[in-house]
Amino acid sequence: MKKKEEIQTVVLKTQLARALADYDNLRKRVEREKADFEKYANLKLAIKLLPVLDVLRQAQKHIGDPGIAITITQFEDALKEEGIEEIKVKAEEEFNPQLHEAIEVVDEGKGKGKVKEVALTGWRFTGGPVIRHARVKVTKKG
Repeated sequence: MKKKEEIQTVVLKTQLARALADYDNLRKRVEREKADFEKYANLKLAIKLLPVLDVLRQAQKHIGDPGIAITITQFEDALKEEGIEEIKVKAEEEFNPQLHEAIEVVDEGKGKGKVKEVALTGWRFTGGPVIRHARVKVTKKG
């Protein structure tokens, strides 16, 4: 009888250890999902507001009003606080389909498959997924 009780005790301890491990894994997964949700919760809002920033930037180019410049800076600071950064693209940079969207292929330029001009700024989560690809003109590949 004693042997049977020892076996039952071992079985119960094993089941308890597995249940505790399962609970710990579940808790960690929920924490990861919560962190991801918080990080990307503003994605829909950012997608809706980025065209507004584009319009402000175009207005600043044509009007040059200091009030618009201040608004743009505040807008960009707010995006940065939410973990959203501009995709920096330089002329003559290698075209990267993970960050860039080619909207036009031009025949001029020294390099082939290089960014010639940025038509629309791209945005991404800091170190994370792209919200909107940078729209660029690219030099023609041979």
